[in-house]
Amino acid sequence: MKILIIGAGKMGSFFCDLLSQKHDVAIFDTDPKRLLFSYMCRRFSDLSEVDEFEPDMVINAATVKYTLDAFKSVLPHLPERCILSDIASVKTGLPEFYASCGQPFVSTHPMFGPTFASLSNLSNENAIIISEGDHLGKVFFKDLYSSLNLHIEEYTFSQHDETIAYSLSIPFASTLVFAGCMKHQDAPGTTFKRHKAIADGLMSEDDYLLSEILFNPNTSGQLEKIQQKLAELQDIVDKRDSEAMQAYLDKVRQNLK
Repeated sequence: MKILIIGAGKMGSFFCDLLSQKHDVAIFDTDPKRLLFSYMCRRFSDLSEVDEFEPDMVINAATVKYTLDAFKSVLPHLPERCILSDIASVKTGLPEFYASCGQPFVSTHPMFGPTFASLSNLSNENAIIISEGDHLGKVFFKDLYSSLNLHIEEYTFSQHDETIAYSLSIPFASTLVFAGCMKHQDAPGTTFKRHKAIADGLMSEDDYLLSEILFNPNTSGQLEKIQQKLAELQDIVDKRDSEAMQAYLDKVRQNLK
């Protein structure tokens, strides 16, 4: 299969290395310098080169801010039956684009990023495949993600957004609050250092990506839950209520099972 990858960032390069072993892969980026370390593939910095390549599939790995723009730019250079695909963690605007573009499509969300996951061992990681999509495209990504030993879930676009509000918005918001309370000093203890490492990783992500994940329409309800739990904990602490604290801790442990 001829596969065009848009974006030579961390995830684009990961997919390029992974797929070039079995497929004819080309990677496109507007910045030629970002292509210097892409091997075993064709390297394009001008969209006119895509015309001759005639890909069977496009994997859009551009940063979330430019996902739609990247699709719109490459669309005139693609064959009629070329499958469009994205790996975006934020699907805002994509259902509408796919409905109007006239191309077969598949949308997935590999829920591992180069910031936290070990890309050499993904057996404990997950991927979401959106159910509204081309059958062959979904089969392709199911086979690909299965080869990486990923746990695969299939959701609709709306179910994906609800899941992301829970699985990303809560930890992102909690980490931002933790980092917002930090003082400019080192603190002893393993727990603090581990939390700080998570905060450092989160803050190395693209600001637009963080904003878009938190701007998910379902995030507000999750933030309300955080505030409710903090208010409950605040009340227990203020009253120094040992029994209430024990009940609170028991409930948290039950949630973690």
